[in-house]
Amino acid sequence: MTEEPGVIAATTSEYSDYYYDQINFTNLSPCSDGSTKAFSGVFFPILYSAVFIVGLIGNALVLWVLIRKRHRSSLTDVCLLNLALCDLLFVASLPFWAHGAAQEWVFGSLVCRTVSGLVVTALYSSVFFMVLMTLDRYVIVVYEHSICSRKPAKMTLALFVWMLSVFISLPNIVFAKVNNEMNIKTCVSEFPEGTAWMSFTFMCMNVLSLILPLIITSFCFCRIISIKSEENQSIVRLLIAVLVVYFLFWTPVNIVKFLKFLQTKGYMLLCEWHISLSLAMLWVEAIALSHCCLNPIIYICAGHKFRREVLTALKEFPSCFSESTTRSPQSPEYSSTLIA
Repeated sequence: MTEEPGVIAATTSEYSDYYYDQINFTNLSPCSDGSTKAFSGVFFPILYSAVFIVGLIGNALVLWVLIRKRHRSSLTDVCLLNLALCDLLFVASLPFWAHGAAQEWVFGSLVCRTVSGLVVTALYSSVFFMVLMTLDRYVIVVYEHSICSRKPAKMTLALFVWMLSVFISLPNIVFAKVNNEMNIKTCVSEFPEGTAWMSFTFMCMNVLSLILPLIITSFCFCRIISIKSEENQSIVRLLIAVLVVYFLFWTPVNIVKFLKFLQTKGYMLLCEWHISLSLAMLWVEAIALSHCCLNPIIYICAGHKFRREVLTALKEFPSCFSESTTRSPQSPEYSSTLIA
């Protein structure tokens, strides 16, 4: 779209009415950069396709290894298994986002709500399971017992995490819709004007997926690292790597969303801010979604047990769910994991 000279340098008053009425900033607007849509339509489908392939194979492999040894799983293993399920939910959404980036959303409102629900639920579930793993490792190192060691308790705890994640995600699911702006259909979450739903979802995302997990995990690992434990070093290193990569890939999304939230409150209303944040949002969302293929790579690089289990599973294929394994005698079940 060609803009008149001086549009980029427009005053706040010229655009305040337009921006203040917008709940979402994901659609093209009168001051959008047309090259942004053209670029994303070529690059992001390729990126999402590559992440889809790597994420599907990697997380399926993690599930395969953990399910094979399910009879000797610790709480950490249960969390890692559910973390792989979360990543697979992200992976399942990628073909839809890839098609939407290349053309437009053609799948209807029901699929829009479903895919949006998958992404938000997977986000909350993944961070909750990472926090749970950290807390369990903290209790093991400091108090020398697990949060829960019995299988029914582990399954109940995992189910509670999933139910909590779905509950928190409900506003994003309910208000997801197909928006037809300037004859381009997009899947967005549009919250009713004059309500607190947007502020609520924004606060939930920032507090529950970034601030609170960062505080809890930082405290736990500071205490864990201060206690010398040769037995737990490999597990702690792996968990730290998983958490660091998560925060690196998802923190930019929270920052850009915060800036866009300020726009809805009447700040940073210049056209140049809108163009910059719209482009930034495309990139940080793509980076965040790409995270779903990285955990298996971390396990392969940092988890010697995982590499060994993968090789063993491949040798035993196709009887990959056999029970012919030996329990490690050197440590209690709750203090070990099948990954690290």
